[in-house]
Amino acid sequence: MANVSSPNLSLFTILSESKRILNAHSRHFLALCVLFLLPLSFSLVVYPTLLNLITHPPPDNPKVLLRSFLDFHPREHDQPIFSDTQFLSILYSLFVFAFSILAIGSITFSVFHGFYGRPVKLISTIKSVFLSFLPLFVTVVITQVVFSLIVVAFGGFLLLVTKNFELYSNYLVISGGVLLVLVLGYLQVNWTLACVVAVVESSWGFEPLRRSASLMRGMRKLGLSLFLFFGVFGGILVWTCGAVSELDIADSDGWKSWGYVVQIVVTSTLLMLLLLYYAAANTVLYMYCKALHGELAVEIAEEFAREYVSLPFDDGKVPHVISVVIG
Repeated sequence: MANVSSPNLSLFTILSESKRILNAHSRHFLALCVLFLLPLSFSLVVYPTLLNLITHPPPDNPKVLLRSFLDFHPREHDQPIFSDTQFLSILYSLFVFAFSILAIGSITFSVFHGFYGRPVKLISTIKSVFLSFLPLFVTVVITQVVFSLIVVAFGGFLLLVTKNFELYSNYLVISGGVLLVLVLGYLQVNWTLACVVAVVESSWGFEPLRRSASLMRGMRKLGLSLFLFFGVFGGILVWTCGAVSELDIADSDGWKSWGYVVQIVVTSTLLMLLLLYYAAANTVLYMYCKALHGELAVEIAEEFAREYVSLPFDDGKVPHVISVVIG
């Protein structure tokens, strides 16, 4: 018989356990950061400045160099299908999307095995990335399509209503906007574990969304806290970089200064660490959700098959949240 006890969890518990796993395999996760997260965080930080240089070039006109490098020059009388900024935005979106999937897949796989105390190897992790890429890709695309359809439906409904009730249009738009945020927020919290499920359970499409919503029952407040915590800090970092890129480039060489380079390096590093901890925390939350629903005890029993088994938490640092007694 297996008895599972799970006290009230907190954001601090999730973050502490994530930190324990990351520290236990620091070199491994450092390699993953360099491979997948650093290019992602660096692009998120640099892209606003790059876009600003194209749309508002300084006197020495690096826009010409960027256009030459990306081959944006149209023929004299030809109309290009995409403008330079549109083409750059498409390339940037594809880059971010691909590296996000690679980062999530590799970190989730590593944290999942690290949670059990298993050895974590870089070669095995890289192999798992290619196996989980398609399930993650399909799941993320479906999630974004659902979000987009909801936004379009809300927008169309508000447009129709405000035309018929012009006197109350402002109130309707505000109310509709609040309702839209609540609906999207509710879905975001319910689908917090969708990517983890796609990697760990090798499922794809709508199944990870359904499975995530099922696991998040009773843990939605913690999922919301996790999303707001990382969302706020990540938003502050990205906003800070955007604000710096809005400097008057035409009248100054701020983007060439050492101060700006240091700011880019520091912000990219902080954002990289934030993304690392967010992916790790979601995986740890997945394990706790399984424990809460009585699914983890059987896995631990099969994994270790001893008289007394406890999850590999750090004594004195993180409380033993889950213990399993087999008898």
